[in-house]
Amino acid sequence: MGEWTSHPWMGNALPELKASMLKEIGAPSIDALFEQIPADHRLRRPLNLPPALVSEAELSRHLVQLLRRNRTGGDCLSFLGAGCWPHHVPAVVDEIVGRTEFLTPVWGSPQSDHGRNQAWFEFNSGLGELLDMEVVQLPVYSWGCAAGHAIRMASRITGRHEVLLPRLSDPERLSVIRTYCEPPEMPRHIEVVPVDSDQTGLLDLADLERKISRRTAAIYFENPSYLGMIETQGAAISALAKRAGAELIVGADPLSLGILKPPAQYGADIAVGPTQPLGVHMNAGGGVGGYLASRDEERYVREYNGFLVSITETERAGEYGFALASAHQTSYGMREAGKDWTGNSVYLWAIAAAVYMSLLGPRGFREIGELIIARSHYAAQRLATIKGVRLPFARGFFKEFVVNFDATGLSVAEINRRLRDEHAIFGGKDLSGELPELGQSALFCVTELHTAADIDRLVASMTEVLS
Repeated sequence: MGEWTSHPWMGNALPELKASMLKEIGAPSIDALFEQIPADHRLRRPLNLPPALVSEAELSRHLVQLLRRNRTGGDCLSFLGAGCWPHHVPAVVDEIVGRTEFLTPVWGSPQSDHGRNQAWFEFNSGLGELLDMEVVQLPVYSWGCAAGHAIRMASRITGRHEVLLPRLSDPERLSVIRTYCEPPEMPRHIEVVPVDSDQTGLLDLADLERKISRRTAAIYFENPSYLGMIETQGAAISALAKRAGAELIVGADPLSLGILKPPAQYGADIAVGPTQPLGVHMNAGGGVGGYLASRDEERYVREYNGFLVSITETERAGEYGFALASAHQTSYGMREAGKDWTGNSVYLWAIAAAVYMSLLGPRGFREIGELIIARSHYAAQRLATIKGVRLPFARGFFKEFVVNFDATGLSVAEINRRLRDEHAIFGGKDLSGELPELGQSALFCVTELHTAADIDRLVASMTEVLS
């Protein structure tokens, strides 16, 4: 066998190979290729890297050793949520999404597309029934992406460039929304205006009324909110939006809709939210899906950025066809003139969600909603009995709730470290950095996976950590 060498066009290739590449493309130097990057942004010293691993076996061993340093939700009892939650994924969901006709194709033959479109339609129709809305787009990359697209839809519909949303928002989701709203220097910039919350954690209607105007394209809020509170003022918020000619966009956890009113019933024009609770495993670094839905009105349908699946009768009685509708308005059909960038595909999760929703049915959604709200309140009540622990928002939440530790004298970071290292428990998300006005507080998540014994174990461990 010959000697092992690097590919000739790798960045660390020999000088003569770099010269050959530069000659081929007509560039005088490597620096000339990067002249648009400011000089003070360029690294002028070699990277301090460990010696190269020269064999696949060594690389494999190295990666396994790195991965073993992680603690996972399988290793520890986890009470972390805040955007990616521990929910049960039925085995049949994995079985169906793992089938090759769903797992491997992107676009196939007309025959396979027909079956795929029918499966996608089941996702749309199931979610539409939950939301009480007629039009549902195939899922986008994340909840934040869905909210960003919805705000841009509202801006195009109204011709306005301002959105009002809660100041107590998920910083990761808010960062995505701000990216979709574009910098102030860009012609389609949408100004993001935060609205205060009242002492109960709900949206402050007086502050909302002060800030809404004829510049406002949309009001966006979440129900349940980022901190888990159930927003009971939906109808009043909707009335304010309608009076100002603005759109109302509501973000909703689909698992809450078995026990809470769907957004359409308190005035939402557009609904968005996560698809991860609907049969998608927690993962890091991959899209977990976000849905986007509205009423079946042309002014909304014309503004969708992605794919809509529709159903129609055929010439044969009792036979139906499924196909993409209004696909021309996407970036696939109109390229740069499309309504918006179509985005990364997480359409496999549409299949997962369709299977999950069909398994639960209306009664299942009611039962899981009742179970989650009961167990999360039980956990909050038990934690509140520990000395030094306080609940800033004690009632009216779903799945997630805030726990304050100011009176314990310990930081959330230290409490979480002890829970993890000494008790194999992941505590709640540390809020002290992003919401300093809440002090040393954490956002705890309790779902249908958490048994009474799990909650009692958390309380006993927390008591020991704080003693």
